Amino acid sequence: MTRARRFDLIAFDWDGTLCDSTAIIVRSIQAAVRDVGGAVPSDAAASYVIGMALMPALAHAAPDVPADKYPELSNRYRYHYLQRQDDLCLFAGVLDLLDALQARGHLLTVATGKSRRGLNEALQQAALRGRFHASRTADETAGKPHPLMLQELMAEFDVPPARTLMIGDTTHDLQMAQAAGCASVGVGYGAHAPEGFAAHGPLFVADSVAALHSWLENNA
Repeated sequence: MTRARRFDLIAFDWDGTLCDSTAIIVRSIQAAVRDVGGAVPSDAAASYVIGMALMPALAHAAPDVPADKYPELSNRYRYHYLQRQDDLCLFAGVLDLLDALQARGHLLTVATGKSRRGLNEALQQAALRGRFHASRTADETAGKPHPLMLQELMAEFDVPPARTLMIGDTTHDLQMAQAAGCASVGVGYGAHAPEGFAAHGPLFVADSVAALHSWLENNA
């Protein structure tokens, strides 16, 4: 049984952790690659890159697409994503979870592979503007799994790694936490299969938002 620890700063990934967006991102990647004439990646290959900065993610998912087509590829991804954007929603229970953590005095932050514009739009759509104390996006700092996102958030609030918890649905999130010297919790309902999490030492792997809420209440 994990001994309870106090985490002053909790960083959440956005896509696949708070927002039910995995399928939409996968379909948008596949459609974009198809549009530029590349070999369409499988669901597993497309979901693997979720959480990475956009262009490295697309390049990894479509290795046969030449670099001179990258601008077109990213534009087509944005086009297809925007066509599906209205279908995005928070996972059930996320609002209650955030309310509970805020009431307990945690600093709540977002560390995401989205762009600043993309995160701002997502927060606006989900009526979560102002609910987080800070955030970092892949276009304003180093992308995951580099630890700079977490390092900047910790420095902003003068919180040490021992008091920081990263919560995410991909190995990129857990690798980032590991590199930053922070604890992590994985969620198994997002982009990556939880079988790959163990190598990165998460304190817990939640199979639902309810399980995540319960664990945080009792152990964080």
